Amino acid sequence: MAAKTIYAAGLDAGSHKTRLVICVVEEERLRIVGCSAVESQGWLKGRIADQSAVTGCILAALREAEAMAGFPVESVTVGIGGPTVRGANARGVVELGQVREIEQRDVNRVAKRASTVQLQEDRMVLQLFPQDFVVDDHPGHRDPRKMLASRLEVNVHLVTGSVQEHNSLIGAVNQAHLSVEETVFEALASSYASVLPEERREGIAVIDIGAQSSEMVVYHGEAMYLATTIRVCGDHFSRDLAQGLCISFEDAEMVKLEYGCADAEDCRGRKGC
Repeated sequence: MAAKTIYAAGLDAGSHKTRLVICVVEEERLRIVGCSAVESQGWLKGRIADQSAVTGCILAALREAEAMAGFPVESVTVGIGGPTVRGANARGVVELGQVREIEQRDVNRVAKRASTVQLQEDRMVLQLFPQDFVVDDHPGHRDPRKMLASRLEVNVHLVTGSVQEHNSLIGAVNQAHLSVEETVFEALASSYASVLPEERREGIAVIDIGAQSSEMVVYHGEAMYLATTIRVCGDHFSRDLAQGLCISFEDAEMVKLEYGCADAEDCRGRKGC
């Protein structure tokens, strides 16, 4: 009896392109077996304006990727971004009572305490990222388990989003006959795809420039210190070109894609210049 194929699928439902990638797990590694990119419909200024149109794009991307992979997909991890996503710092405190060894359940409890902050209406916590733990008033601990203490605190960075936008995206994916395993902030996914762990420890900012919104995360010492959405996006560049060259937006978009680049070799501000 052949072993069941273990796969992982990721969906980026962007305002310009809807992309889907299918990988299989082989010897603790991922191998890409299918991918697709179709023109997106149903988006306006980084938000879903027509859920049915978004579903249609997801279905088109799914069929193309499945045809390449040779097997059907039932669930995906979905990237989420847009102007409604932003980050905020929070703090959680748990009194352990007598001095004892800190256990995993204590870490879970203090993290949950940090996530139960007072949010505005239509806001939800998408992800929580611990920055450091404070053990009996001694800060700077990355992993407090097995340490002796009577009080445990944690500083975290929360990524929050709109409940309505999140539900609209999940609904569009579900209507495409897919279940959602997890939603991930797109800039976070970009940082894990393009930045090495040692670079995060040294401190780095990653900007994911989309057509109608751009997302950014800032890391230092393996901890996230900022997650935010930037109002400047790819369409701004196209509009600037259209105005500067006195051409249509569509022609400016073509010029940007054909000739635009960001090359470190041409950056006069780099070291050694």
